[in-house]
Amino acid sequence: MKESSEKQGDGSEQTFWDHLDVLRGVLIRILVVTLILTVVAFCLKDEVFAIVLAPKSPDFILYRLLSDLSARIGFSVTDTFDVSLINTGLAQQFMIHMKTAFCVALIVASPYILHQLFSFVSPALYESERKSSLRLLIGGYVMFMIGVALSYFIIFPLTFRFLGTYQVSAEVTNLISLESYMSVLIMLCLFMGIMCELPVISYIAAKAGIIDSGFLKRYRRHAVLVILVVCAIITPTSDAFTLLIVSLPIWLLYEVSILISRRA
Repeated sequence: MKESSEKQGDGSEQTFWDHLDVLRGVLIRILVVTLILTVVAFCLKDEVFAIVLAPKSPDFILYRLLSDLSARIGFSVTDTFDVSLINTGLAQQFMIHMKTAFCVALIVASPYILHQLFSFVSPALYESERKSSLRLLIGGYVMFMIGVALSYFIIFPLTFRFLGTYQVSAEVTNLISLESYMSVLIMLCLFMGIMCELPVISYIAAKAGIIDSGFLKRYRRHAVLVILVVCAIITPTSDAFTLLIVSLPIWLLYEVSILISRRA
């Protein structure tokens, strides 16, 4: 990182307060863009919640794919189910609407937010540091979004289907609250987003000399066991086929981490 102070357009060095002014401008732009997108997402309520609530429908793309696959191999994996969502608070739906709009705005605005923050930090970096930092930033962002997509299209639907239809007795009817639905969805998306950062973390750790490919290979069997246990917890389904679907992406990420650490 550069030791000298950054310079303004007229060639004079920027002071600490100049840096604060630049940072304030960055934060204001991020806040304005996020608020505008939040208002837009709030107004597009039907479109937003059609996407958010899609995994609860038997017509969701994952259920259709599993149904077609099971029909081809003659093994039933999924069937028709019906889980209703309820609201238990007077202002709860409105608050969930606002929180969901804000989350959608953050996802949509995230490339702009990262660009603004990197633009603020990058002048203090050397050219080589700037390029490597930019690659890591883009790679980390892409991997996080892949994790969110995996959770939305695979892990959360399987989890919701199992827990939403599980009954200890036929006399007990499941009524899932909207707040519970949204909490689990956000939690799993965040969890998978973090899990998909494993290759990026492995690259950084390998560059720093903390780990190497030999270390990851040596503990591969332990890692597979941990992955299976974690996947069994976050997707407590009753069949091995579902557990395989959930654990396979994370295992592949571990194998990719080995290759990345070897190259690093």
